[in-house]
Amino acid sequence: MNSRPDTGASGQEGSTASARPRVVVALVPVVITLVILVGGIGVLEYPAELMLVFAAVVFTVFAACHGIGLDRVLADMGAKIKRALPGILILLSIGMLIGTWMAAGTIPLMIDYGLELIDPSYLYVLSFLVTAIVATFTGTSWGAAGTIGVALLGVATTMDISPAITAGAVVSGAYFGDKLSPLSDTTNMSSLAAGANLYEHIRHMLYTAVPSSVVATVVFLLAGLPIDAGAVDLQVIDSTAAEVRGLFTLSPVLLLPPAVVLAGSIMRKPPLVVLFVSAMTAIVLAVLVQGFSPAEAFAAAVSGFTTDMLPGDVSNTLAELLDRGGLQAMYSSAFFVFCAFFFAAALENSGVLRLLLSRLIGRLRSTGGLVTTTLLSGFAVINGTSNALVTYFLINDLYGTAFARRNLHPVNLSRSMEDSVTITEVLMPWTVSGVFFASTLGVANFDFLPWAVFCWSGIVFSALLAFLSPVTRGFGIRLREPDTGAEPARS
Repeated sequence: MNSRPDTGASGQEGSTASARPRVVVALVPVVITLVILVGGIGVLEYPAELMLVFAAVVFTVFAACHGIGLDRVLADMGAKIKRALPGILILLSIGMLIGTWMAAGTIPLMIDYGLELIDPSYLYVLSFLVTAIVATFTGTSWGAAGTIGVALLGVATTMDISPAITAGAVVSGAYFGDKLSPLSDTTNMSSLAAGANLYEHIRHMLYTAVPSSVVATVVFLLAGLPIDAGAVDLQVIDSTAAEVRGLFTLSPVLLLPPAVVLAGSIMRKPPLVVLFVSAMTAIVLAVLVQGFSPAEAFAAAVSGFTTDMLPGDVSNTLAELLDRGGLQAMYSSAFFVFCAFFFAAALENSGVLRLLLSRLIGRLRSTGGLVTTTLLSGFAVINGTSNALVTYFLINDLYGTAFARRNLHPVNLSRSMEDSVTITEVLMPWTVSGVFFASTLGVANFDFLPWAVFCWSGIVFSALLAFLSPVTRGFGIRLREPDTGAEPARS
């Protein structure tokens, strides 16, 4: 996927160097952190970066009380940032992509197509399906949301249709592709961490992805049906579309930048190279087709596109749609990564998560209980670390042996990771993906959370399959052969 900075854990070994804290004592920083994150960010809406730093300080103090110094925490933070550098560069590149696609007229062309072709009643379900297709082919949820997602939100805004539902549909579609694409880095890394074959892992995820996507499709279809297409202000739509056509030279050639991304993803070229080539293609189109000077095109790439670059007056409605993108627009998200990794390093070195989660394993007596605990643990850890790769390997370290003892194939564990980690990280406003989607789509996390149906229903279906397996004769639960470890023919 290459859609966010996932890094390896380097601090766990340090957390075992000292006496392990007792469970009751370990709960203290957890409770304090929950108050800081949920209360500070979710309720009081304080800056997420500062809240993460406060929470990191809590765990740093706790780690220091058990023999782990600040120098170890900062060293681990530095290691994480070093490994996350490609992801951070991708984050910045997507900002450049949005700015240049705006200047080239690529996103305005998508908006124009959307205004002309999309029936308002079907905007939600089409937002889900189109974003899912783009994300599956490209393997990046961030790229899908930052391009086609932005255009769809622009269409919704122009039609005066709920941005929260539209954003939820975009997020759901983006993570459908993120979960099932063989090009996705999280899909590859979750299967690697669990020791499962990539394509077996993807096939096994269909047991939860298919019902989740069906539910999402039905929800978005029903949510859009009450919209009266006749009640939509066609004059506003027509005037906005006419204004776009008057300001930009629109032509199918403007689809070259997304074609570059699609082709590069299919050919499995390095994401940074693909994004850069797409942005450069857009800059050329901005100069040759739209008539911008090279300086203006480069400015759109760095500081973002602004309608001040366009000749004549631009309506406030269109300005809100087009004024966005650029490397600088992603600086705050990149800074958030630093704060998140400070928190993740402090959390890991405190040893709290490992202690609390390991105590649960001995009490699990059924497949349903094991899978559900794994799901809840994955959700808790990703919200604590904001780091998928760290979470995958930590969950495998904690639960891998328990899955093997119950004769469960590794694809059950890798699917549980995807359903609880990959597709839920975006829902919380203090995670890296949560910040990216909220800032890119312009909709708060808690506003689109109820409508990100695909992202929270995965946990539900995954737990249901496990609990119902005694009744369904193991439908959706894959077993190993007891003696050889070979998989049975059916799953």
